[in-house]
Amino acid sequence: MGGILPPLGVATPWLLWLLPLALLPLLRSATRRSAISAVSAAPADPLSAALNAMLTGAGILALAGLILALAGPYRAGESVTRTGIGAQISMLIDRSGSMNETFAGRQPSGAEESKAAASRRILGAFVGERAYDLFAVTAFSTAPMLVMPMTDRRDAVRAAIAAIDRPGLDYTNVARGLGMALSQFGPSAPGVSRALLLVSDGAAVIDPRIQAQLRAEFAKVRPNLYWLFLRTKGSPSIHDKPAGEDTPQAAPERHLDLFFKSLAVPYRAFEAEGAEAVAGAVRQIEALERDPIPYTEIRPRRDLTGPAYALAAFGLLLLVLAKLAEADFRTVAPRGDSAQVRPTERDPVERRNAA
Repeated sequence: MGGILPPLGVATPWLLWLLPLALLPLLRSATRRSAISAVSAAPADPLSAALNAMLTGAGILALAGLILALAGPYRAGESVTRTGIGAQISMLIDRSGSMNETFAGRQPSGAEESKAAASRRILGAFVGERAYDLFAVTAFSTAPMLVMPMTDRRDAVRAAIAAIDRPGLDYTNVARGLGMALSQFGPSAPGVSRALLLVSDGAAVIDPRIQAQLRAEFAKVRPNLYWLFLRTKGSPSIHDKPAGEDTPQAAPERHLDLFFKSLAVPYRAFEAEGAEAVAGAVRQIEALERDPIPYTEIRPRRDLTGPAYALAAFGLLLLVLAKLAEADFRTVAPRGDSAQVRPTERDPVERRNAA
């Protein structure tokens, strides 16, 4: 915004036509007038002239403030672009049936957490600690589902992560999930870091034709790719070669890792066999994604009715104090004779009796 103040406005503009009424104190004074025989007989009194001008201004201020307050003044809202530390992060969360199991490969019981529950808890805390990131959330199993588009509303993102609590399906279609997660990134901006975080406990075979499409999408978006592999205890690692034929069907996680390594984008895989390992991996990702990022701060409309009423009250207060301080010079004795009060006007009967 470059320091430019947002414009002013009023909720009821037609009331501004009453503003000329604020000039009424210029035509008539609120103070009591005292008649004297000749104005030239009174000595020059700069203090009285200044007080009169001040009280006239107070009257104008009181009327103008009341009219403005009734019109509902406000300062319009604005959008301010600032720079913080963070990234655009698209989270792709596996919702296949195996995510409902614990890291030990069984249904949770008692205080045990499923892999899905642990992921939701840790990712929700991760979002809450990132002040300037933009987040998108996509879930996938047989088909991908957009849960939350890219946004800076962290409360909404945490609610979206917490909402992924329904039992998942058996099939894992990671290819379609990756495509939707990549589509969540907005227009590219110079120097803005982009990260795609895949949270999954397994993989499926990606058709070679789909691989070509994904390569093209990754080359266009060029995100930093992180795979948080929630490994069930006792299952093969993504680095283990199968005993028999080394094919995607025999070792889908290993071949998905090889596919990610071939994409020519920054890539890291984290294997976690428990909630603590998941939290440690997320902390590493948080430390890696700390680049400058522009963000937009929305400032709401500011109501100025209160300050307008305050100006009117200030003007009215001055007028009331002046009215209370008025003296009736017709009944006050001249200086030097404070004990005697002269009647201002004698009754005709009194004058005859005095004569």
